[in-house]
Amino acid sequence: MKKIINFCLVIFVIFSCTEDGFNINNINQISTPTNISALVSITQNNTGLVTITPTGESVANFNITFGDGSENSDVINPGNNIEHVYEEGTYDLIITGTGLNGQTTSATQAIVVSFQAPQNLVVTIENDDAVSKQINVTATADFTMSYNVDFGDGSDLVTANIGDSISHVYTDAGTYTITVIAMGGAIETTTYTTDFEVTAILQPLASAPTPPSRLDTDVISIFTSAYTNVPDTNYFPDWGQGGQGSGWALFDLAGDEMLQYINLSYQGIVLADGTTVDVSGMEYLHLDVWTADVTTQLETSLINNASGTTTEAPIVSDLTANSWTSIEIPISDYTDQGLTVTEIFQLKFVGTPWAEGTVFIDNIYFYKTATGVVTSIIQDFEGTPPTFTTFGNIADIQVVANPDATGINTTANVVQLTKTNGAEVWAGTFFETSTPIDLSNYGKINIKTWSPNAGVVVKLKLENADGSITTELDLNTSAANTWEELVYDFSSAPTADYVRIVIFFDFGNAGDDSVYYYDEFELTN
Repeated sequence: MKKIINFCLVIFVIFSCTEDGFNINNINQISTPTNISALVSITQNNTGLVTITPTGESVANFNITFGDGSENSDVINPGNNIEHVYEEGTYDLIITGTGLNGQTTSATQAIVVSFQAPQNLVVTIENDDAVSKQINVTATADFTMSYNVDFGDGSDLVTANIGDSISHVYTDAGTYTITVIAMGGAIETTTYTTDFEVTAILQPLASAPTPPSRLDTDVISIFTSAYTNVPDTNYFPDWGQGGQGSGWALFDLAGDEMLQYINLSYQGIVLADGTTVDVSGMEYLHLDVWTADVTTQLETSLINNASGTTTEAPIVSDLTANSWTSIEIPISDYTDQGLTVTEIFQLKFVGTPWAEGTVFIDNIYFYKTATGVVTSIIQDFEGTPPTFTTFGNIADIQVVANPDATGINTTANVVQLTKTNGAEVWAGTFFETSTPIDLSNYGKINIKTWSPNAGVVVKLKLENADGSITTELDLNTSAANTWEELVYDFSSAPTADYVRIVIFFDFGNAGDDSVYYYDEFELTN
């Protein structure tokens, strides 16, 4: 009966692919269970009654082998648990997760059933290196199956298997009394208590988003490594703010420099003596700002010096703590206040609250909609290749030397994909990008392809990280045994952070060992 149910589930998935459009996650990710484990707790009354809650991803149901010679469990649905009584001893629990297509993944987990009080409790508490005000707790002990943690801030207790880690993010940095209780099968527990200082991360750990490629005529750059900056600009004039505790520095993050304004009251930027910029032809002022949670808003003013008369206008932007905030201010927001923007010579930044927060600012530039074709390479396969994932029984994909370095493609390396004999009609491959694909500034993706036949359908699909948002387009090759460029227009695609590029050759036909090549995924507008 269980096999029939699983078979029906497979049919349902395939039907969904036919009716709603193919989604690689249905076949390649959801079908194979991963991260199989179980949360195991024991009743503290010397009875050996253990509660097992299996967990995993892409799982339709679970089955438990208890490891004590008893019969396996019945089918357990995700989110449910099962109870089992053990004698004292150590057992290997086997958790098996079954996916929608009947594929299984198993994991073995040792459990200790003991009626002795937990002994040799060792607790490790550390501030997280990447998440501000997060601590990670790990506990180990003998004669113990699980432990819980009271974080000392009024939040609920959290329970984990002994040896596993528990993480918790505090609202505020400070010193908290943390209590760890180790639990086994005995009524007695063992407790560890300590005062621990939770710290906040007060500087960015990653760079701001990289600005897109733009023509020189479409941008006026004040501070960024992506464009040519206005020369001889003073980024730290101070304007007497040092006496109020405000300061500044050029912050270097692994070679990426950014402006740091400390205890920001107001600080600013001054162009070289006699230098002004006319931004009336630009559409936006862009800047990327990172701050810890003490600064909630940033006021950005443009200061103009038209005919010797100084005028300014402010715009206030909300900031997100502990992450980069990309701010786009329409120039019209300034001109609507009556500001002339033909001779901008200063920018001013004001912190809220006053002189309390530190901000890091990068990528300060004015820009307008692109007036010409601008390109940006997503992947050209000349450096370290991405990790390829194949599906639908494709057996061979690799980066190789260009077998036909003529015509429009004379690059050294390309990707070779063999659509193996017997591969599914929907067989293909994907790789992921390190940053989301910038469809807001470009809209089109060009790909150079080489096919042994003309008229072959080349489907290109984009997906966000979890596959919940997708978009796809089909184009046909027009020539055989030569490089050609296919241009996919994704300008009407749903807005999303697309990080997965999926490509299918000869979509709709089963594999026949035909060999295809592709190269140079390039964004254009």
